[in-house]
Amino acid sequence: MSDNGRKKIELPMSITVRELAQRTESSPIQVIKILMSNGVMANINQQIDFDTAAIVVSELGFEVVAESMVEEEKTETGEIPLWRRTILAEKPENLIPRPPVVTILGHVDHGKTTLLDAIRNTNVAEGEAGGITQHIGAYQVEHKGRLITFLDTPGHAAFTAMRARGAQGADIVILVVAANDGVMPQTREAIAHARAARVPIVVALNKIDRPDANPDFVKRQLAELDLVPDEWGGNTLVVPVSAKQRIGLEDLMEAILLTAEGIDIRANPKGKVIGTVVEAQVDKSRGPVATLLVQNGTLEVGDIIVAGTAYGKLRAMFDFRGRKIRSAGPSTPVQVMGLSEVPEVGELFTRYASEREARAVVEQRKMEAAQKAARVPKATLEELFSRVQAGEEKELRLILKVDVQGSLEPIINSINDLPKGEIKVNILHAEAGNVTDNDVLLASASKAIILGFNVQAEPSARRLAEAEGVSIRLYDIIYRLTEDLEKALKGMLEPATREVVVGKASVLAVFTITKVGNVAGCRVTEGEIRRNGKVRVFRNGKQLFDGEIASLKIQKDDVREVRAGYECGIGIRNFNDIQPGDVIECYIIEKSA
Repeated sequence: MSDNGRKKIELPMSITVRELAQRTESSPIQVIKILMSNGVMANINQQIDFDTAAIVVSELGFEVVAESMVEEEKTETGEIPLWRRTILAEKPENLIPRPPVVTILGHVDHGKTTLLDAIRNTNVAEGEAGGITQHIGAYQVEHKGRLITFLDTPGHAAFTAMRARGAQGADIVILVVAANDGVMPQTREAIAHARAARVPIVVALNKIDRPDANPDFVKRQLAELDLVPDEWGGNTLVVPVSAKQRIGLEDLMEAILLTAEGIDIRANPKGKVIGTVVEAQVDKSRGPVATLLVQNGTLEVGDIIVAGTAYGKLRAMFDFRGRKIRSAGPSTPVQVMGLSEVPEVGELFTRYASEREARAVVEQRKMEAAQKAARVPKATLEELFSRVQAGEEKELRLILKVDVQGSLEPIINSINDLPKGEIKVNILHAEAGNVTDNDVLLASASKAIILGFNVQAEPSARRLAEAEGVSIRLYDIIYRLTEDLEKALKGMLEPATREVVVGKASVLAVFTITKVGNVAGCRVTEGEIRRNGKVRVFRNGKQLFDGEIASLKIQKDDVREVRAGYECGIGIRNFNDIQPGDVIECYIIEKSA
């Protein structure tokens, strides 16, 4: 209560009409009426700013307090992860510092695993009989009396899977870059993933003991990616290390703790229990086993938890050394037994009062998942722009894939030169190469769309994009790409189209027919080949041609389609360089829903 007897209501910088009604315990219609009387037309799902919401709250008899702390914690998707919202909802006086949670990313062969092993063997196994007896995907080390939690699951896919489910997982990312190799494609990808998650980056410059190491060259590369070393006046801590020789590990620990001091890493050990699934598998003797990272509250044996669609009463808990424990506080990794099934990595878990309540929550989630699978919404340019107009989005997030490195700069410059108005265009990741599963995972987690220039989307990436509701738009002319973006920013975009691969055929023989040219004798291996479809010709995995079918026959009869298992003759318009062993991919263009 305030001094004048009015109840205080905390409001963020923007809020939907529905949520405002819930916070003030009013009906949405009542809120909309007050808005209309003040000249504001808004529907129940529309966002309104703080000043407008304050007018409504005041007319309803409440006093307004700004949720400034919550606003600062917003992620790139405009939403606060559920676990962080839980901590922010705790009373500030109940929050105490917790150990920072660290994960390690970087290019393959740059020494991520060796560095983890060096840290673990130096800090964890010291003084322990037999060292670590059990791998549970996470462990804690102690440095100068302070704990640091390491997620022993390095990998962009695992890191992004956590973010996609609102878990985030790590407070700090250690980016491992080899001093003799420099910035590589996966290094850039790791930077993109860390930046998209808004997680501070500490660079471990590994392999400095190598005779061909060139630390200054690598630092210049990092500076070009806006990771300017602190010794050059930047904000990025770059620590020279040698995982094999165990050089610089103390300095790396210091850098982690120094970075942790600059961010607010706190939790309430007595508050609501919430955390993240780090690893999960089925053990032959113990059943479903999961590694959990507690992020708030204290987890205890006997607690009933729900993680995604898995639930159960915890029968036993083990720490990272394999020892049985009774409870685990914030930033503590534990392995648990007692869940009904194996939860997905990155799922959030919470504690419930009874098994009956937990089962009801799981059943509701399964029903919602089935409904969502039937209608996965796509993050299309059109959809994103409509959300911008409704005030739900203020940023258009893009992932850019191009054919060669030389195409990146002109395309990025063209995008940055577009008139944007109130909308911010944020290129999360840009590199040469086809669209991969990792790109789709990053897009899904960040609510971004993927733009490709003179590249293809790998079949597995297309399937994943369909399942995750990610939009992939491919172009072969730069101005069409920028034109679509400009139209989207102005709200004038035509309905999007997409490619759907309907079938593949393998060329068995080639026949030359007078006045017609070469005809490929094929066997359809997947799906079906359609007469009205378009085709691509591949040889040894490389695309040779993209065009149309001129003729499709079974023996001498013209047909409209040929299904898998049947043989046929395919004539391709304006292409005669067909050879046995080539693969013909048939696809159609259709409007996106």
